[in-house]
Amino acid sequence: MLDLRPSPIAGTWYEGSHKRLAARVDEYLNAAQLPEISGEVIAVIAPHAGHVYSGGVAAYAFAAIRSLTPDLVVVLSPFHNFAPYPLITTKHQAYSTPLGNIEVDQSALAELQAKLDIPITLIANDKEQSLEIELPFLQRALKNEFKLLPIMVRAQEPEVAKKLGHALAQMLKNKSALIVASTDLSHFYDQKTAKILDTEMLKRFESFNPESIFEAEQTDQGFACGHAAVASMLWAARELGADKVQILKYATSGDITGDHSSVVGYGAGVVLKSIS
Repeated sequence: MLDLRPSPIAGTWYEGSHKRLAARVDEYLNAAQLPEISGEVIAVIAPHAGHVYSGGVAAYAFAAIRSLTPDLVVVLSPFHNFAPYPLITTKHQAYSTPLGNIEVDQSALAELQAKLDIPITLIANDKEQSLEIELPFLQRALKNEFKLLPIMVRAQEPEVAKKLGHALAQMLKNKSALIVASTDLSHFYDQKTAKILDTEMLKRFESFNPESIFEAEQTDQGFACGHAAVASMLWAARELGADKVQILKYATSGDITGDHSSVVGYGAGVVLKSIS
């Protein structure tokens, strides 16, 4: 029997039963109208609000991986609660959702830690939604069994993100793997302002320049609560041969609720390796 991390958000942030959750996620995935994607998908960027708000956007990222069969999925997310640790992972052996359990790849975690001079702290019963919210999409989009490497990036320093990205790339070489970077964009601006800020941050993502993401945050030109997770992913993906970021979808919570006075921005994208 695996030691399971119980879900603190099933039934609130997303549907609580297997049948309803599978149907809702499939509905989002099937509705995603993907543009042409040219290249091998190395990683994706997806938002992490409740499915009713950002599920339609997140589905674009996960619809793009339906043909993939990775053995390992790395999910990089922020950590919204306080903890005095730069990098965090679960102490449990598996994540539990209404769609089933996803085992944590302990050997991959050990290998990553061996390549990294920053400790990855194990925490039991964390409440972090930004990592878990992506799992039902992975469970429905990927048809094969896969293991999970969950990393919550609390530190917001470029040096930490760069070291994590480099270590991830070294660990993932010659593995069948996918990286998911979980982030929302600006929070609680009016719709017009949010679009300006989010357009700039999405441009930074597409520039494939992780340093510019931190620069946008520091100069208030754009915001992403998972910007360090995205930057880590980009550093790793670049070392793994990726050379392009393609944004697939953008929307705000106001597009769902109709309230444009105070919105949260959501973007979905893929990170691609050109096929020669």
